[in-house]
Amino acid sequence: MTLAVVRSIGTPRRLETAQEYEDFEQELVDQFLLAGVGAGLSDDSIADDRRAIFEFVRFLSRPVWATAPEDADRFLAHQRKAKRLAHSTVQGKAWTLAQFFDFLIARYQGDVYALTRHVLVQPIDEFNRPAKSEYGTPQIPPSEAEVDQLFTGWRESLGQARKFLPSAQDYMAASLWRRVGTRIGERVKLDIRD
Repeated sequence: MTLAVVRSIGTPRRLETAQEYEDFEQELVDQFLLAGVGAGLSDDSIADDRRAIFEFVRFLSRPVWATAPEDADRFLAHQRKAKRLAHSTVQGKAWTLAQFFDFLIARYQGDVYALTRHVLVQPIDEFNRPAKSEYGTPQIPPSEAEVDQLFTGWRESLGQARKFLPSAQDYMAASLWRRVGTRIGERVKLDIRD
């Protein structure tokens, strides 16, 4: 009979080979995604998060725990400039990376340091974190003339509508929103007799 080596759960293992480092990095990503499942995220959201993280890791071409804000700057600039992705897509990736690193710092900072001698930092900071998907693109409301043109054309097309009553009801609801600012809940209570 032989005895197996037992280690305490709190005792970090040693990483010696390149494969062990890669496995540890994969384990960190898997734990983040598992936490997302626990939080009730959809499979599609989990898959999107996984894609964004691994795209960042491939771009980085070094372990995720060695990431600095400058790396995120380069990655986000590459997403915007070289890949020409939509602002909302870049924003989503930035937010996913921010959540991932918040998760690593909160749950695995000690383990990462014990195994790699790196201190985790949040690479998505107040300087490179997109606040809104429309950053850099101001939203200008339509002019009064454009709104009048829309409603005039809509009103004139009602006579040719395949289903007149629902079309007229939609037009009336939109007119109310435009003129008096009714809420959707108030609109729902209206019927064709009103």
